[in-house]
Amino acid sequence: MKFSVLDQSPIRSGVCADVSIRESVALAQHCEALGYARYWVSEHHSSGAVAGSAPEILMAAIAATTKTIRVGSAGVMLPHYSALKVAEQFRVLEAIAPGRIDLGVGRAPGSDGRTALALNPNAAAAADNFPSAVRDLMAWSSGSPLPEAHPFRMVHAEPRGPFAPEIWILGSSNYGAQVAAFFGLPYCFAYFFSDGVGAREALDIYHSSYRPSEKWPQPHAALTVWAFAGATQEEADYYYQSRAIARLMRDKGQYIPLPSPAEAASWDVSDIERAHMARVKERAFSGTAADVAARLRDLAAQTGIAELAITTTAYEPTARQNSYTLLAREFGLHETRLVAA
Repeated sequence: MKFSVLDQSPIRSGVCADVSIRESVALAQHCEALGYARYWVSEHHSSGAVAGSAPEILMAAIAATTKTIRVGSAGVMLPHYSALKVAEQFRVLEAIAPGRIDLGVGRAPGSDGRTALALNPNAAAAADNFPSAVRDLMAWSSGSPLPEAHPFRMVHAEPRGPFAPEIWILGSSNYGAQVAAFFGLPYCFAYFFSDGVGAREALDIYHSSYRPSEKWPQPHAALTVWAFAGATQEEADYYYQSRAIARLMRDKGQYIPLPSPAEAASWDVSDIERAHMARVKERAFSGTAADVAARLRDLAAQTGIAELAITTTAYEPTARQNSYTLLAREFGLHETRLVAA
């Protein structure tokens, strides 16, 4: 069982969004020292809540300032881009950090429809062609030949080298599970996005329809889960207030900067909203490190996943770092001491 990190570079209320990017670089170094297996960054556009809009650039900064942890995208929203350009970007990343790059791709826009059109005027058609784009991306990123009749068969993605990015399919629906199974690729379900709704069905489809590939003869599934661990239940409840309001507003279609716990405590909510927040919190992985780790282990056992990526939001950067520290200790991850070169 591997434990990893998904970082969306959350924007905090009252703090300029560019700070979130630098906090992500620092958190990656912290999580590497704790022994986490991977550090994934996300792609969202025109969002008031998430600063991570260009994962390939943030990955380059993280890859250049870490030594052992795998660095990846969760994910590149492929319909926005040329498969060749994405392959080139990730081949450059492989040159920066050989053998440490994950290329997670998704079909969702990571934004609203208008923003998707601003990124690619042909976004709808590109989304429909997602499987063929994945096929091309697999070939270009690994240096394998494209199909015989492909019009760009003679085009190569540079720089070529001995390593290739590890491709993952990411999603929160059955569609991504089917694509991953068809190509024989690892699959990661965004459990945190829907509090697990649809996860079991998607994982069942992935495993039952999996077609073995040379690199992945067996299916390899993961979940991304929101979790926060505090030294005490009281500390966890204190910081959870921020996430509770941000989640409430997200469910209403409004993406806001993460409020401080004090701001969240004073937020004007109706009785109906308060009841909704209580139901969400019942399913949230928030509490002491021992409690959260036990529940995450149970989830992993119930779903049969091979990896778990944890995404954490907390208003104070130190609280977010401490949560990953506490969970690393509960999971028994090896804490390394990196010495600057």
